[in-house]
Amino acid sequence: MPAATASAADAQPAAAGPAAPRIDDLQLLAINDFHGNLEPPAGSSGAIKEKDASGAVVSTPAGGVEYLATALRQAREGHKHSLTVAAGDIVGASPLLSGLFHDEPTVEAMNKIGLDVTSVGNHEFDEGSAELLRLQNGGCHPTDGCYAEGRKFKGAKFDYLAANVTSEATGKPLLAPYWVKNVHGVKVGFIGVTLEGTPNIVTAAGVKGLKFGDEVETINRYTAELKQQGVRTIVALVHEGGYPAGTTYDADCDSPGAGAGISGPIVDIAKNVDPEVDAIVTGHTHNAYNCTIPDPAGQPRRVTSAASFGRLYTEIDLPIDHATGDVVRSSVTAANHVVRRTVPKAADLTDLIAYYQRIAAPIAGRTVGYISADINGRGSDAYEKPLGDVIADAQLEGLAPADKGGAQIALMNPGGIRADLVQKASGTEGDGVVTYAEAFTVQPFTNMMNVVDLTGAQVVAALQQQVSGSNLAAPKILQVSRDLTYTLDLTKAGADRVVASSIRLNGEPIDPARTYRVAMNEFLAGGGDGFPALAQGTNKLVGPSDLDLFTAYLTAHSSAAAPLAPPAQDRITVVGPGTAQG
Repeated sequence: MPAATASAADAQPAAAGPAAPRIDDLQLLAINDFHGNLEPPAGSSGAIKEKDASGAVVSTPAGGVEYLATALRQAREGHKHSLTVAAGDIVGASPLLSGLFHDEPTVEAMNKIGLDVTSVGNHEFDEGSAELLRLQNGGCHPTDGCYAEGRKFKGAKFDYLAANVTSEATGKPLLAPYWVKNVHGVKVGFIGVTLEGTPNIVTAAGVKGLKFGDEVETINRYTAELKQQGVRTIVALVHEGGYPAGTTYDADCDSPGAGAGISGPIVDIAKNVDPEVDAIVTGHTHNAYNCTIPDPAGQPRRVTSAASFGRLYTEIDLPIDHATGDVVRSSVTAANHVVRRTVPKAADLTDLIAYYQRIAAPIAGRTVGYISADINGRGSDAYEKPLGDVIADAQLEGLAPADKGGAQIALMNPGGIRADLVQKASGTEGDGVVTYAEAFTVQPFTNMMNVVDLTGAQVVAALQQQVSGSNLAAPKILQVSRDLTYTLDLTKAGADRVVASSIRLNGEPIDPARTYRVAMNEFLAGGGDGFPALAQGTNKLVGPSDLDLFTAYLTAHSSAAAPLAPPAQDRITVVGPGTAQG
């Protein structure tokens, strides 16, 4: 009997299984809320909270663009595909070294560190849309001109995105709504938006002629447009943020469930943005977090923020299936990294800083006062901040004379206090010396002061608006001048948390029917930060800038022999839990 022979089928090689997908890894390096902090920020603004080897929470010095540049360059090593992105407020409310030059130094620094694209933030509108367009496109400042002969500002090499900012006249976006990058044959799209409430936190002049749309609706609309163009990998850059429960930069905000440890506007945004968006890079609240929040389909999606001032950067790894052009969402990883001052400084950024330091030196180094200890503003968690008391008193003193406005009360918004006054010398000026640059860093907006008539009832309403209306969920506690006192009762709800019967001026109850002269900056006088009662003021007198009053007060009330001490913080009596604000 002949030997058996194999069939044709048996002779074929075994059928191969499905081919493994080809995955290209895209590294995203993200920052937000840099605010022109080229030099290492001082005081609490220049520290990040983390746990040491023993588990204790410590404050680690962090930030400074020389170190940030090195950290980003080191992070890119070994990564074939890497993009650097941001979520707004790269400029605005900047220290003197950048602010004095209308933030041109910061744009030049971002060009050097390799920023590819950013959303606009609310502070990009501090000087109006025309100035924002100049930062993007280049050209000398229309008033101050160029800062050195033969040196013309060339503008940003990176793209500003403003998908939800449109012209009221034309309905068209002020800037590009999205940016698409071809990464090794795969289209990657970035959509940039700022918070819809930008007009509430920027002066009217800064947003004149502009309309700010809903973040979710805008992102979803442009996501659909990108999908029509064959873009499947999409990242949203959102200048809006959240409030993590943890205090350290790497606290787990996914415990006990996805996104459970974070609150604030970004949570609702993330839960409603199209599932086709693969990651959301955020900012605005200056907090650090790295969370997964379920998208509308119930799938976890990475939502990150890198604190502020260049103290952190976020590294996000997006594995992209080359066949589909889409992200393998289940394999996305992310982590925040501290920008430690132990790495070498980037020489090109050191040179940039030195260049502008030489130009700014005659103004920056001028002594304006002396302090005996740190006077905390931005770094204070208290509702009544020591530096807030000093600023409010400076405004009252400068505007109390009859010919200056006759102010009886001064009110200062806490968000306008951008730093601490730090007793340790920042340069060669000596400990305890306050330079003009340091004062400018505290009050960089140079808002003009207003003195207006308000009834006692309107004053009470304004104080109650600190904890009600748009400020219900996240109170904004005004800093008040001396002799204005009241009780903040946190055991109560809404407006009742400001006890109306406790409000006193010079020991006397506020009379609802009486007219008071109230000083505040022009932003508050326009109803900014959720204070419509303050916009009801009449008989307005426009005074000097807040910065001028601040420096004049420091000069008048301190000397090398008798430096200014931190005030007592005895104006707002807080009752109940949660006796501090971030």
